[in-house]
Amino acid sequence: MSTSIVTTPEADQQILRADEWWRENRPAARSLFTDELAGSFAALRRAPQIGKPHRRRGIPGLRRLLLPRTRYHLYYVFDEGQDQIIVLSVWSAARGRGPRLRK
Repeated sequence: MSTSIVTTPEADQQILRADEWWRENRPAARSLFTDELAGSFAALRRAPQIGKPHRRRGIPGLRRLLLPRTRYHLYYVFDEGQDQIIVLSVWSAARGRGPRLRK
């Protein structure tokens, strides 16, 4: 059985906005964000614990994974019992502050 990845509605909106921004503002690398995101999802399926633990009150097991080329962070939790990764947020590291998170 393969680890599944689900995204919250908030993460879905963030992904759409980031992809749109990337395509409009980076003509030489329009698909870089989606390519890097897809690669990170594949890596997470193989090794769900690769993200660094990230402490946030009320969200046990929260982890953060940097997408180095686009400078976005994936905030996620891994539910071992369900063998499922839940992506809570996809947030630009350039913003200087983290996202509001809720599980």
